[in-house]
Amino acid sequence: MSELQLTEEQVAEFKEAFSLFDKDGDGCITTKELGTVMRSLGQNPTETELQDMINEVDADGNGTIDFSEFLTMMARKMKETDSEDELREAFKVFDKDGNGYISASELRHVMRNLGEKLTDEEVDEMIKEADIDGDGQVNYEEFVSMMMGEKHQQQSNK
Repeated sequence: MSELQLTEEQVAEFKEAFSLFDKDGDGCITTKELGTVMRSLGQNPTETELQDMINEVDADGNGTIDFSEFLTMMARKMKETDSEDELREAFKVFDKDGNGYISASELRHVMRNLGEKLTDEEVDEMIKEADIDGDGQVNYEEFVSMMMGEKHQQQSNK
């Protein structure tokens, strides 16, 4: 449990949330219970989506989420949030003029400051690699995809 790096306070909060999900108090959250809570939060997930959510964290494969699996799920979600803030900060470093895009010249500038000696061709190649919509620059979504390694998987499937 310690590798999750949650405070006792967070664990207590999650325990409370868990018991809200666990309607019958049996220590497990079923797709039905998850659906009830999601709907009460204004979401409307399909059965398949609910099953996927459970499968994602169901370590022992029994089709339900117990408290330790629930903690893992919550800790993961918190990590994602942290890294998103870090990515936004990193994006701002590259996006010198703050227009929401990283141009080739901005990328070149940052890479030079980092001590990377890149040719114009290499910089253009990096932009092309990350530039999903083909407008010649990298927006925030493209930057996140590049940093998370999502773009490369799409490429290798073709």
